[in-house]
Amino acid sequence: MSGRSGHWSADRELPGTDFRANSPRFQGEHLTANLRLVDALGRVAQRLGATTSQVAIAWVAAQGEQIVPLVGARRRDRLTEWLAAADLLLDQDALDEIERAVPAGAASGQRYATAMMAALDSEK
Repeated sequence: MSGRSGHWSADRELPGTDFRANSPRFQGEHLTANLRLVDALGRVAQRLGATTSQVAIAWVAAQGEQIVPLVGARRRDRLTEWLAAADLLLDQDALDEIERAVPAGAASGQRYATAMMAALDSEK
């Protein structure tokens, strides 16, 4: 499974009610490119003895006191995993490694489908 969290794969089937079923970032070559980023982050996580999700959440928390990661979980085991991210303190070396693995702006594809992007204020 390489460095992935185990929560996603390229062949995952999504119900039509899941927003990701229509998100460009979860389609075709964009999905393939974004899963490579997940693998890169997973390698950092493995070195830190954490899951990919925990490192992603800890990275968000490290962006400043005014930033709070918001996570949702449908299952108790995922919630337990994600809450453990609060104990993961990333030093500057780890933050630099994460930035190299997943550089700002590296996500492939638009964040939302074109019609949704047109309605957003925050993306302008």
